[in-house]
Amino acid sequence: MIKHIVMWNIRGATAAEKDANLRRLKSAFEGMRDRIPGLLRLEIGVDESRVDYACDVVLYSEFATRQALSDYADHPEHLRVRRELEGLRIARHQVDFETP
Repeated sequence: MIKHIVMWNIRGATAAEKDANLRRLKSAFEGMRDRIPGLLRLEIGVDESRVDYACDVVLYSEFATRQALSDYADHPEHLRVRRELEGLRIARHQVDFETP
């Protein structure tokens, strides 16, 4: 199993604008559930700590194989979400790792 974790900081000139962008991102990624072969689990979490070094949102996902993760990167549904959310992120961090 491959675990894919991505964290972003999200654009927003005001707290309300940032909150709206976070809801938009969360909704877009949740809409991919059950649409991508090999994507076993998908969770989106919005940071509640509000500490200055925290990211705003995290995507936690699990894939059946490394190939499934690779296929996800180019899947039309994922590409649609990436286009839809273009310009929202101001920083991105990613970790992929394999578990037995």
